[in-house]
Amino acid sequence: MDKKYDICFIGGGLNYAGAVVAAKAGLKTLLIEKNMEHLGGTCLHNGCIPSKLFLHAASTAISSKKPLFDCAASLNMKELQKEKESIVLKATKAIKWQCGHVDLVEGEAKLTAPHRVEAGGTVYEAGTIVIGTGSKPFIPDGIDYDGKSVVTSDEILNLESLPKKIAIYGDGAIGLEMASFMAASGVETELIWRHDTLLRRSHPSIGKAMRTQLEAIDVKLMPNRSIQSAKATPKKGVHIVFEDGSEHYVAMLLVATGRRAVTDAVATTEIVIGKRGIETDAFFETSLPKHYAIGDCNGKLQLAHAARAQVLNVTKRVLDGSVNRLDLSRVVKFIHTLPMSYAAVGSFSKEDTTSVMAMKGWPYAEICDSQEGVIVLYKDSDDFITGGEILAPGAQELIAVVSMALAGEMDAKLCKETILAHPTFSEILERAFYRL
Repeated sequence: MDKKYDICFIGGGLNYAGAVVAAKAGLKTLLIEKNMEHLGGTCLHNGCIPSKLFLHAASTAISSKKPLFDCAASLNMKELQKEKESIVLKATKAIKWQCGHVDLVEGEAKLTAPHRVEAGGTVYEAGTIVIGTGSKPFIPDGIDYDGKSVVTSDEILNLESLPKKIAIYGDGAIGLEMASFMAASGVETELIWRHDTLLRRSHPSIGKAMRTQLEAIDVKLMPNRSIQSAKATPKKGVHIVFEDGSEHYVAMLLVATGRRAVTDAVATTEIVIGKRGIETDAFFETSLPKHYAIGDCNGKLQLAHAARAQVLNVTKRVLDGSVNRLDLSRVVKFIHTLPMSYAAVGSFSKEDTTSVMAMKGWPYAEICDSQEGVIVLYKDSDDFITGGEILAPGAQELIAVVSMALAGEMDAKLCKETILAHPTFSEILERAFYRL
C-alpha cells in the first residue's frame, strides 16, 4: 500500500530546513536521503564546514611565520581530521534532533510520476514534492580521476597527510580556497586555470589583489593553461599534458573545475531538465505544478545558504499560499582565501557609480597583513546602494553591512550617516560609503 504525505523532500542537504518547518506547522512530512549519515549535505560533510575549519587552522600557520614568533607552526593533519569529525558529528546529531517530527527514510529516491516517489521498494505519495539533490564534482574529459592521486574536493578534505606538491586545476571557490590552504600548510602549490585573470567578474582591483595575495604565500600561478589529459603513473606521480602539448608531473592533482547538478532522482519527462539543472520558475517550481527544485540541483546558485533560503521560501509558499519572490542577487557570495577573503553581494553594472577604497595605509590593515585589501561599493543613478565587493580578512562577515543596506533599500546619504568602530575594517567600509 502506498504511503501518503502532505509534503516529501528528496535529498537531505539544506532541504532538511524546509522539512523541519513543514513538520512543525502540522504537515505530514517525509524526507528521503540516500545516506542518512550524510544528513546536512555536502556543505556539512565534505564542503564548506570542513574547508573553513582547515583554513582557520592554516591561518595560524601563516601568522606563526612572522618574525614576531620564535618558531613556525605546522599542521597535524590527523588531529585536524579528528576535530573535523567531531564538529560534523555534533552538527549531524543536531539536525537529526531537529527532524524529530519528520519521517526520515534512507534510500535512493526516484520521482517516477506526479506526486509519486519510489525508495527502497516502497511507493510514497505526496501533495507537494521538493527536490534538493545537490551537485557533484565535474571532471573534464581527458582527466583520469582515481580518487587517490587525481582527486576532487570530496577526497582533499579527508587527507591524513599532505602531499609534497599539488597542482590545483580551477580558479573558482574550491580552487582558490584549497590553494590557500595547501600553500599556507607548506605544500608546494600550483594553481592552473584557463584565463589570464582571477575573479574576472569582480572589480579589476580585487582580481589583481587576489593574485598578489596568493603569490605572497608562495602559490605558483599558471594562468592561460588548459589540461588536455591527466593520469596517475606508478613512479612519477600525475602526468599532466597541457593543450599546447607540454608535459608536467605533480604528486597530486586536485580537479576543481566546478560542480554539476545531480538530477538522477527525476524519472519522469514531465519535469524539464536543462543544461544547468532542473528548470524552475522564479518561485523554484518545476514544469510540473507542486513539484519544486531547490539548491544546487536547479543550477541557479551553488551556495548552501542560497539552498536554505530557497527551501524556506518554497515551504512558506506551501504553507501560506503566497510568498515574495526571492531576490538571488541579494545572496552573499564569498570565497575564503588567506589571509584575506572575498565577498560580494548585490546586482551592479558598469553604469553604477563606484567607490573604491584601498586598505593600504590603514594601521589596522597593516596589523592584519591586509595592505592589499580593497572595498568596492556601488550605487545607481537614484543614489541607492546596489551592491559591494570586499577583499579583507573576514570579508564574509563585513559584507553583512552592505547586505543589510540592500535589504533596507538604503541610499548613499543614509549610509554616510553610519558611524562604525575604530580600529576595524568596518571603518574603512564607512569611508567607502562616504566617498559614494
